[in-house]
Amino acid sequence: MEVTDVRIRKIGDDGKMKAIVSVTFDDEFVVHDIKIIEGQSGPFIAIPSRKLAEGDFRDIAHPLTTETRDRIKSAILMKYERLLSKRTTDGESPANEFPSINF
Repeated sequence: MEVTDVRIRKIGDDGKMKAIVSVTFDDEFVVHDIKIIEGQSGPFIAIPSRKLAEGDFRDIAHPLTTETRDRIKSAILMKYERLLSKRTTDGESPANEFPSINF
């Protein structure tokens, strides 16, 4: 399975959530609402989940192996960093919100 598209909507720098992402696999399957979160040891991705009646959260969809999660995370963060770098180079503040961007 190959990540064939990453679309990012920047949320801002106010909180720990930096962006919401949609990822397309093999030009055939899309997962929406993956979040980029700023953690203590750098950014990480949070897979979409829903709150259960007991108060726990359960992933809606998730990778089954660490290798797959790492590939998805790498693709997302590479696009996110490229976007931030481009916006900074273009003289725009990376904290500004922007529409979905197709890479």
